[in-house]
Amino acid sequence: MSTKFSRVDREQPGRKQSVRRRTVSVVVTVVALLLTGCTPNVRWVSPTSGGASASASSSGPAIRPPVWKNCRTDATQILGGQVPSGMTYECGTIEVPQNWNQPDPAKTFHIALMRVRDQHQNRKVGSLVVNPGGPGGSGVELAAYLSAQLPNDILERFDIVGFDPRGVSRSDPVKCFSDADMDAYFGFDPDPQNQADFDAFVALNRKMAQSCQAKYGDTLSLFATEQAAHDLDGIRQALGEPKLTYLGFSYGTLLGATYAQLFPKNIRAFVLDGAVDPTQQAVDSAEGQAKGFSHAFDQFANWCKDNAGQCPAGPDAKATLAAALDKGRKAPPTAADGRKVTAGWVLLGVFEALYSQRLWPLLAEGLANVVKGDPKRIMQIADEYPQRDPSGHYANMIDVFNTVSCDDDASGETIDQARTLQSQWRTKYPVFGTSLAMGVVSCAVWPAKRDPFPTGKASGAPPIVVVGTVNDPATPYEQTAKLANMLGVGHVVTWEGEGHTAYPQTTCIRAAVDAYLITLAVPAEGLRCPAK
Repeated sequence: MSTKFSRVDREQPGRKQSVRRRTVSVVVTVVALLLTGCTPNVRWVSPTSGGASASASSSGPAIRPPVWKNCRTDATQILGGQVPSGMTYECGTIEVPQNWNQPDPAKTFHIALMRVRDQHQNRKVGSLVVNPGGPGGSGVELAAYLSAQLPNDILERFDIVGFDPRGVSRSDPVKCFSDADMDAYFGFDPDPQNQADFDAFVALNRKMAQSCQAKYGDTLSLFATEQAAHDLDGIRQALGEPKLTYLGFSYGTLLGATYAQLFPKNIRAFVLDGAVDPTQQAVDSAEGQAKGFSHAFDQFANWCKDNAGQCPAGPDAKATLAAALDKGRKAPPTAADGRKVTAGWVLLGVFEALYSQRLWPLLAEGLANVVKGDPKRIMQIADEYPQRDPSGHYANMIDVFNTVSCDDDASGETIDQARTLQSQWRTKYPVFGTSLAMGVVSCAVWPAKRDPFPTGKASGAPPIVVVGTVNDPATPYEQTAKLANMLGVGHVVTWEGEGHTAYPQTTCIRAAVDAYLITLAVPAEGLRCPAK
């Protein structure tokens, strides 16, 4: 489901801190550059014609391996100017059917890959394929980030392979929202008080959705998660791996769960961190986030109260937030680029900062300053959420998020439902409820055919590790056990910390996940890792 300010992926492991919308993570300004690789002349081959071997449980054509090319320069730019010594970075592409159910060699997508390898690698196990979430996050960039973050025990045994899923960034990107429409979207009041304002928000969402339909036509329905899961098995084939080892964060857990149901016998080891419950209806998911972000802001407010000297927002951060939102509604300050810093922009910055405890000091500064009429800090934080660059251009993360989320969503939300939830959640979740209720609008007006992902057992799969964070605002902790139970082979590991996703943040989490990835040793039943 699309929500106005929630995404299932913000705080990814591997991103360095900086100031940086939706259901389901590391905080840095991402340099959006094209990583080029070579596409083979032959797009794919039949499983018996001598190409990369296909598992007996695979479906569709076998995928040709990529032609790898050095892309250390690209990795250096992604990491802000410096990469770890002793690492090689290679990029390439594979070509996959647009529609795995009806493969047509004339209709394909190109999937961009980055492979990171420790030059001192020994005792190699295979490839570890990673996905950061989103939908809309770049796995190419995540592979670069993780090269500087993963434990040596992992880097010495695995090639780290990241991919941009279909439609994302370097993989035939979906781009149909104009920068002006995006500015208007985020600038809208998250709680439109009168019918005219509500109708204007609906009209903007409809305009944005229709622009996607006009540009992509029937192809718009082919970005659903189930198609991407087939791509993931194509990557396994292209890498020559008989079984897939996978690390997925946030929405990446949904992608992984879908794969596990489609290709259970092709799994070696799966770690799903920041679990999304595939059985949950979209409205229930949005309400879970409203509750989660409310709790996260309470934790932030408690931190301000207990650390007044470090918190410019003062001992009553809730009052400061109320004043900042009021300022945005009644006398919005002007950003350096001329944008009016409305309540919508202020709340966007709050959503972004609550994904990581490391951003709390910046959030405190931003809220305090905007009350005084200085919006610079809060806008730095807010612009990181949808990846808006200094020129005012947006990356395609939100285009992808809406496209995939709505392609997946068959729960049938309506405009009237959004209006009703807005009223109900305004009282129940005073700060975040209305914004998340308004998110119902995006998929209510989505024109493409829906293709919901499966929600069953991963029968025949080996044990899958599902990691949950107790105080995760974006993918609430209770979804962890639900995903594990749905799959039937899930084993829960709990981190009693703050923020979105856990690995590789503490020694306890690292030890459990690393041992599983390397030796397939399943973590102890009921393992709970302390916050620090």
